[in-house]
Amino acid sequence: MEFSLLHPADSAAVYNVLPPQAINDLSVDYLCAALTDDAFERGSLKNLMTNLTADEEVIRYRCDVFDDLYRCPQLRRELEQLLAKLSDLRELEKFKKDSDASDIWALINRLREIDGYVECITSIKSVLESADIKSRGLLDLLAIVTDIHDHSGFPEIKKDIIEAMEIAKQIKSVTIGVNLDNLLRPVNAGIISVNKFTIGESGILRSFMGHLSQNSVELNENRGFASMKSFHPQNPGSIKLGVGDPSLLGDGVPTGADPLSGALTKTMTAIVKKIVRSIKGTLHKYISVSGFTLVSLVPEIVFYIRWADFMDKLIEKGLTLCKPEILPPERRELFARELYNMKLAIKVGLGEEIEIVGNDFEFSDKARIYIMTGPNRGGKTTFTQAVGLAFLLAQNGIYVPAESFAFSPCDNIFTHFPADENETVDLGRLGEESQRIADIFKTATNESLLLFNESLATTNVSEGLYIAKDVVKAMRYIGTRTIFNTHMHELARDLDTLNGSTEGTSRVESLITGIDHGARSFKVSIAPPQGVSYARDIAVKYGVTFEQIKASLE
Repeated sequence: MEFSLLHPADSAAVYNVLPPQAINDLSVDYLCAALTDDAFERGSLKNLMTNLTADEEVIRYRCDVFDDLYRCPQLRRELEQLLAKLSDLRELEKFKKDSDASDIWALINRLREIDGYVECITSIKSVLESADIKSRGLLDLLAIVTDIHDHSGFPEIKKDIIEAMEIAKQIKSVTIGVNLDNLLRPVNAGIISVNKFTIGESGILRSFMGHLSQNSVELNENRGFASMKSFHPQNPGSIKLGVGDPSLLGDGVPTGADPLSGALTKTMTAIVKKIVRSIKGTLHKYISVSGFTLVSLVPEIVFYIRWADFMDKLIEKGLTLCKPEILPPERRELFARELYNMKLAIKVGLGEEIEIVGNDFEFSDKARIYIMTGPNRGGKTTFTQAVGLAFLLAQNGIYVPAESFAFSPCDNIFTHFPADENETVDLGRLGEESQRIADIFKTATNESLLLFNESLATTNVSEGLYIAKDVVKAMRYIGTRTIFNTHMHELARDLDTLNGSTEGTSRVESLITGIDHGARSFKVSIAPPQGVSYARDIAVKYGVTFEQIKASLE
């Protein structure tokens, strides 16, 4: 049986792995670290998040599952506990290869595992039945566990487990016989009988003392031993001389792991073979019970639960989140209201005091490529990253930090942020940046999302501008959705010429970070670049225009 809460069973969706550069630039590790302290869970969350598909059905399937789990916090708690128990039963699968197992205690533990599995399936069924679930994923899961519960012979399993355990529980004691040599030293030992009763210590002692007190000792001539094993008493002194097994010593005396114990263990195993065969028969009868693959759902459930729990924290802080609406990928559109950066939201959720500014934004026939300009620390990078994170969350089915978010999924997210100094040694800054741009265009399609942050700004303006214009033309020609934030204001001027000189379906537009009388508002809007006008606002704000300086001097 194959079942997943990440995609429908009949899905033929294509997945692309998020490039390492995008994983870094979108701070995916930071997101995962905010969700859990468990290193294994972080790795699992990252792996799930960075495998992207643009398939509408899969994304809608995930959105609905997440919505159910978010709306039902009690369902989250109960499923998390039950699936944690179910994951503890992974060892059960090993029994399929363990056909020669004869240790009765190991087999009894296997029985207990099957019993635990039955209880888990029964509880999951009950939990899902009592919750207000509407998603196809969770309804299918309910149908599966109901089928397992109703058609896998659970009543018979419980009955057989109880009977097998009762057989094992009947063994209460063993009677041991020890043969002595002429010097009354133990030679070998064996089990005389396996008993259903518990022998009282005081009764044995009284019987033994009674024999010692008799004037004439009567010896038993019954030879009915079950089997015999040689017994060689351990000599602590010989171990100290390098002979024997030092693990048998404890404070200079033999421990319980002595030859007698080993001999009796072997004999006991031989005697209970019949019980072992009975228990193994029960195990093999039910080892193929469908449903063990439900263990694979544990990381998927944890993925949804960790995000849902964190969304609770954000909403408690007064932040707005929404379920994304999926548009056809071929439309290459986005309509967002009051979109903000999830990374900033996480900082707020963790207790930092940050003012978050939302922005309305769209990709449509009006514009799909934005040349974004504005002052340093004016929010260009934050907004660029916000768009990428919103796509990443939405395509994983997670709520988006916005009032509303309707989008056409992208087939992958490519980022071009400034590189580490160490990575530019061989090619130089301009060469390294150009190489990464070339690599992106080898893979990008018209359904890709491209996020460029201060690209080509490390060279002189004329060189950077020359390359940047060709790069933007290529984006328009391919038809990508792009935010290209830059200090090269000339790149955002005369866009009519750029749009007219290159065929393509992605119109280029100028986007600016908002400036309100020289102060940064972090609002973005479609407008021509404001390099000179912004400088004028700043000069006025700080009183450094010629008129202000002259007036001050006078």
